[in-house]
Amino acid sequence: MSDTKTATGGTLLTPFNMVAGLILLVGSVITVLRFTGGLGAVSNLSDYNPWGLWIGFDLLVGVALAAGGFVTSAACYIFGLKRYHSAVRPAILTAFLGYALVVFALHYDVGRPWRLPYPFIVQPGTTSLLFEVGACVALYLTVLFIEYSPAALEWLGLKRARSIVVKLTLLLTIFGVVLSTLHQSSLGALYLIAPSKLHPLWYSGYLPVYFFISAIIAGLSMVIFEGSLAHKHFHDKMDETHLKEADGVTLGFGKAAAFVLFGYFVIKVIGLAVDNNWHYLTTGWGVWYLFEIVGFVLLPCYLYAVGARDKNVKLIRRTSGLAVLGIILNRLNISLIAFNYHLPSSERYFPHWMEIGITLFVVTIGVLVYRFIVTHMPILYEHPDFKEDH
Repeated sequence: MSDTKTATGGTLLTPFNMVAGLILLVGSVITVLRFTGGLGAVSNLSDYNPWGLWIGFDLLVGVALAAGGFVTSAACYIFGLKRYHSAVRPAILTAFLGYALVVFALHYDVGRPWRLPYPFIVQPGTTSLLFEVGACVALYLTVLFIEYSPAALEWLGLKRARSIVVKLTLLLTIFGVVLSTLHQSSLGALYLIAPSKLHPLWYSGYLPVYFFISAIIAGLSMVIFEGSLAHKHFHDKMDETHLKEADGVTLGFGKAAAFVLFGYFVIKVIGLAVDNNWHYLTTGWGVWYLFEIVGFVLLPCYLYAVGARDKNVKLIRRTSGLAVLGIILNRLNISLIAFNYHLPSSERYFPHWMEIGITLFVVTIGVLVYRFIVTHMPILYEHPDFKEDH
């Protein structure tokens, strides 16, 4: 067999594999530079800008986009919407990989990986929001691993271990929803201590509520978005059940997203009214704020509603991409763009190209691991030996 051929006869030298290989190579070199030369060698972080792209994107965006796990499992197992069962495993896998990569990316920011558990073991900071976020993320990552494990156990043929884990499904789902509610909102609460740094249009006492509700939007949209990509690229891995239920999941989640987006818009308006920040809307920052709200909240809300009304699956799937971009923009606005807005441009933070390289490196690892798991494990189909248990 040729070295450039896989076991199934496909070539390894595809454009995707070559680009991914290049990103992994460059990312590995930057990783060595980061842990041998320090933050200054690969980033533009400073005492004035201690949180950069690795927090703004890798953490805040990563955690939000991984919310599909608790949203989908809650819909299926707590609210009894069994018609969405086929979406649970893909959503749990995406959430598990998302949180695992968040923890992985944090090592670049922390700098001493072996000290990541320090706050929990040596000196717990129980009065700190960061401690609560860290504890919840660590616990929820464990929950997601256990929730994902039945697929791996089925692949390995470990029936007894798999049956034990499946019995814990409802308990794990409830625990996961509680933990997600806590840390999704607490990530927003972290910015409550910076009223003088974050622009008033994005700063609000309702930030924890904004973060939690927008995380639900992100979860619903990511399930649709990830499902559409899986349907396109892994169609041959899907069984009849997944193919039959795919449109129903898209329509149901699209309808739910429309309602949540409208509710999110309403509380954003309430926040503006409570803080009396209307006058900022006539400034340059106000134009940017309206661009986010109108273009990435009201517009996807309308498109989701129209798609659900007309049962237009294609429109809903396209809208999910717009909604996901909106979540990314919102988190970056709060953590980077509208943060330290009062400083002159020469003093404001802009990520070093190596920071961007590390972010691409982390995302590429996630995509490759996802592809491997979906290709080899029963994520998009029911394992024939366990059909009666699904």
